[in-house]
Amino acid sequence: MLKKYLRYGAIAFVIFYLLSSPQDAAGVVNNALAQLGNAGTQLGAFVTSINLGQG
Repeated sequence: MLKKYLRYGAIAFVIFYLLSSPQDAAGVVNNALAQLGNAGTQLGAFVTSINLGQG
């Protein structure tokens, strides 16, 4: 029951944040996507180095 209220509270906070400061929210989303892209690049480099090491 508490988990349900916490989820609703988190959703309400996100909606409030988006509506009250859309430019800051867009910056947060862009930063998160950039970090995901960086993580993907690093994972690709790791896998490539593993394959090169076995060859």
